[in-house]
Amino acid sequence: MELKNIKAVYFIGAGGIGMSALARYFMSKGMVVAGYDKTPSDLTRQLEKEGMLIHYEEDLDSIPHACKKALTSLIVYTPAIPESHKELAWFRTNGFEIQKRAQVLGTITQSQKGLCVAGTHGKTTTSSMCAHIIHQSHIDCNAFLGGITKNYGTNYILSEKSDYVVIEADEYDRSFHWLHPWISIITSTDPDHLDIYGTKEAYLDSFRHYTTLIQQGGALIIHKGLEMTPQVAEGTAIYEYSLTEGDFHAANIHIGNGEITFDFISPFGNVTDVKLGHPVPINIENGIAAMAMAQLCGCTEEELRYGMKTYRGVDRRFDFKIKDNRHVFLSDYAHHPKEIYQSAKSIRELYKDRKITAIFQPHLYSRTRDFYKEFAEALSLLDEVVLTEIYPAREEPIEGITSQLIYNNLKEGTAKSIIKKSEVMDFVKSRDFDVLIVLGAGDLDNDVPEITKILQSK
Repeated sequence: MELKNIKAVYFIGAGGIGMSALARYFMSKGMVVAGYDKTPSDLTRQLEKEGMLIHYEEDLDSIPHACKKALTSLIVYTPAIPESHKELAWFRTNGFEIQKRAQVLGTITQSQKGLCVAGTHGKTTTSSMCAHIIHQSHIDCNAFLGGITKNYGTNYILSEKSDYVVIEADEYDRSFHWLHPWISIITSTDPDHLDIYGTKEAYLDSFRHYTTLIQQGGALIIHKGLEMTPQVAEGTAIYEYSLTEGDFHAANIHIGNGEITFDFISPFGNVTDVKLGHPVPINIENGIAAMAMAQLCGCTEEELRYGMKTYRGVDRRFDFKIKDNRHVFLSDYAHHPKEIYQSAKSIRELYKDRKITAIFQPHLYSRTRDFYKEFAEALSLLDEVVLTEIYPAREEPIEGITSQLIYNNLKEGTAKSIIKKSEVMDFVKSRDFDVLIVLGAGDLDNDVPEITKILQSK
């Protein structure tokens, strides 16, 4: 189903953050938007105020008439909804187009100019940075992102006038294979999600297939030196980028006094004296990719410079909570060894002469099994490492796989300990810290507000 043929969109499980962003997108296009959710929430009530028709009981009679026309209605559901759901079963029986969120994003990229950012790591920051640059330019854009941006306090941006849509392309479960990008960035292809893919080769092949989906005449902006060789359509341009080499790169990098500036080198015109609004060393490289995509879309030199200067970052991505002469405290979503390495390297560059302590909650038994040596090597860049038990997420325990594996492989000279997650607060209360960082994608981040209060009270 093409976007131009859709007159009504019905959401089963309307109250999720990702689903609500799509609902708002379709409302901005003037479509009838309705849906079901199990319970009312602040989000569903706000959606109702904005014009969405929502009900909270499985009831075919409550589905608006406009959403019961199979030829012009799109049904969107979340996998949390059981197949036995009365409304979902009715739509299936009556031949409706029914899609998951990832498929809907693919539908959008077929009808509009999809600007998609893929990669094992860096995609949330790069996509949100690119979306901010373009949104504040004369071009504007829509955006569906993987994190809450500090500039907008949300994970989406809507535009009534722009055909560009920035999308974070998620490789988990091959979701990004639904997309049809006009331009795509690939930040990295370090193997991950091996519980899904099985092998490194299968993971790389998934990215290779993704590159075939870029529309003819579009472009791929790929990090220089990746193992994966892209296979784009004839007439699709390929550009390479990195920190200091490639078609797009940086020069005259200056890091100091809490500020970062550099020159953006591009075959389409250099931009001098770029200042990072979120001054983290890894954001130089993320910024190069974001600026490259925005420049290909037509952003001017001044718009690129202004967008980078005013970008404020994403919640949980190198997210400073305290930054003063006494304490520095931040949290970072990093949960892959390469992400941990980049995070540790960045914080070491920023605070060369200060003691850095990390509290790390490993994420997934399978990832710990596959990469415990790499985790230990990356964490050993820091002065002290405190490990908690593994956050299981969707997995059952694997015999013999614990945080002890990482602990045993930390380099000599690194202060180290293992504590239970329930002991983190007492640990923080009992110690003085110079620079403290919480790392991981599990539930340890829920404790960050309380840790912040404890440190501020000292």
